Amino acid sequence: MARILLFTDAATSSEVLPSLGLLSHQVRTVPAQSEAVLNAPESDLWLLDARASLLAARTLCRILAQSAPCPLFVVVDGTGLAALSPDWGFGDFVLPEIGPAELSARLTLALSSDTASDVITTSGIVVDELAYSAKLHGRTLDLTYTEFELLKFLAQNPGHVFTRQQLLSDVWGYDYFGGTRTVDVHIRRLRAKLGPDHETMIETIRNVGYRLAAR
Repeated sequence: MARILLFTDAATSSEVLPSLGLLSHQVRTVPAQSEAVLNAPESDLWLLDARASLLAARTLCRILAQSAPCPLFVVVDGTGLAALSPDWGFGDFVLPEIGPAELSARLTLALSSDTASDVITTSGIVVDELAYSAKLHGRTLDLTYTEFELLKFLAQNPGHVFTRQQLLSDVWGYDYFGGTRTVDVHIRRLRAKLGPDHETMIETIRNVGYRLAAR
C-alpha cells in the first residue's frame, strides 16, 4: 500500500480520480497551493489535479517538481493534453477516467522505479546520492563533500544516536587520524546551512553524540 498525496481543490479524491478509491492506497489531500509543500506528509507519490486552470497547474507543477521527494503525476482531462510539455517537470500523467487496473499498473511501475533510485527522504530532507545533491523542503543545500556525507549518513538513520567516534569511522573512515572535535565542527556548519528554523533537526544527545530527529 502506497502513501499518495493529492494536491487538489476538490472536496474528495474521488472527484479527481475515481479509480483511486478502488485501490488499497492511503490517499491524503492538500490544497493545490505551493505552500502545501512546506508541511507535506511523508509520501510515496504525489498527484497534482491539473483539470482546471492549466496555466496555474503548470506553474504549481514546476514548483512541486523541484520539491518532490517521490514520483510526481498530474491528472489532466482530454482537453488539456495538448498543453502538457516536458517543462512541467512531472513524471507521468493520467486521465480522470483511467481504469483501476491501468492506474494500479502505472503507479506500481513508478513506485518500483523510485525505490530503485538512490534517493534518501526523511523529515523534509531529500538526499540524491547519484546527483550528489541535498535539499531541505525544496531548498538546495550548498554542502561540502564531508557535510554531504555526514547529512546523508544521518538521513539514512533518522532517530538513531551516533557517538562522535562512530561518525568518524562511518563518515570520515577508519583511516582518519583527526580527533572527534572535527565532528563537532562539521555538525555546527551543517546546522548553519540547514538554517535557524531547522538547525534543531540535528540533536545533541548530551554525553553521547548526535542524531537526526525523526519527524
